[in-house]
Amino acid sequence: MAFFKKIPSITVVELADKMGEKPVIVDVRERFEYASDHIEGSQNVPLTKLKTFDYEGPIYIICHSGARSKLATQYLYKRGYDVTNVKGGLMKWNSMVSRKN
Repeated sequence: MAFFKKIPSITVVELADKMGEKPVIVDVRERFEYASDHIEGSQNVPLTKLKTFDYEGPIYIICHSGARSKLATQYLYKRGYDVTNVKGGLMKWNSMVSRKN
């Protein structure tokens, strides 16, 4: 039996490819962090509020660098949610967006 179960993850490039499908993106950073910068259309549910989270369907979890989103994805995955971690977080997203412009 594996001690660590691999959680579903995608890169920011893969997430960008899904933007036309209007994916549900949940940003687990604190409200003040979300207010200063976020992916347009994403929802803010701080990591500390995940116990009250309830949603059906595929969800993409993001944070600043990927650490909190990984924890959130593990937490929600264990509870049966269809969740995917966005590796590298908003730092990688912003880096990718700035290279395209």
